[in-house]
Amino acid sequence: MPAITEIARAKVNLTLKVRGRRADGYHQLESLIAFATDLGDILRFIPGEETGCSVHGPFAGAIEGDNLIEKALLRLAEQAPNLRLGEVTLEKCLPVAAGIGGGSADAAALLRAVRFANGSLSASVDWSGIAASLGADVPVCLLNRPAFVTGVGEKVVAVPNLPRMHAVLVNALTPAPLGKTRRVFAALNVPAVPATAEPAKPPGPFPNAPALVAYMAAEGNDLLPAAIEIEPAIAEVRAALAGLSSCKFAGLSGAGPTCYGIFASAEAASAACEALRAARPHWWVAATTLGG
Repeated sequence: MPAITEIARAKVNLTLKVRGRRADGYHQLESLIAFATDLGDILRFIPGEETGCSVHGPFAGAIEGDNLIEKALLRLAEQAPNLRLGEVTLEKCLPVAAGIGGGSADAAALLRAVRFANGSLSASVDWSGIAASLGADVPVCLLNRPAFVTGVGEKVVAVPNLPRMHAVLVNALTPAPLGKTRRVFAALNVPAVPATAEPAKPPGPFPNAPALVAYMAAEGNDLLPAAIEIEPAIAEVRAALAGLSSCKFAGLSGAGPTCYGIFASAEAASAACEALRAARPHWWVAATTLGG
């Protein structure tokens, strides 16, 4: 079988609410998520006898600790031994530990590639369960389209017909503090989740992009203050986006540090991207479209 290529697209939290702390210590979340249509890591899977992973690309050297792709290969071998695995090569184009999916999107791309390669053998595999066992963002990245996520990330409901938006993603590329996401959540002061709490329903429908942006502005990202405390560069990046006259909304994805700005047109987003690259040549800046 020839190589199968999957794009591990950048994940962007359009909203992120922390509803409380659960009895198990994890936080109860609600998040509306979209994906960049043309921005991500590139994963190639070659089914065969040899199993392994090699990584190259501009951000390959920034990966520290366990590679989530290797963990996913081990988990598949343990839980679905009948599946044919193989060799993985990854072109790492997205910043690491950036709040835009990263390793989670890479692992999910591998799961999609293996699922496709194994045809009917894939039908009996609990793909969602395997995804959830790999990390909170892996289930929504496995779905790979706009969704409303609740629980700790394991409950994923597709949100159809989400308006597409023109965006610019920005990361200052400052070294990520050790345990960044864990520290951000630890800094939150939230009550326990009530036992009688009703499950949240997906938002929408949204008739157009301005209506979606209005919802995003009203909901916000509850992690923003704590994230800025842990990584002060987030405030500078978000201010740089918000300071552009064409920017309709500036937000933070996940626990950061990547921020994003929403613009009315592809031309406006492209111009903003060029302006930020000229002003901050050491930042990672990319224009894209957010949607399905």
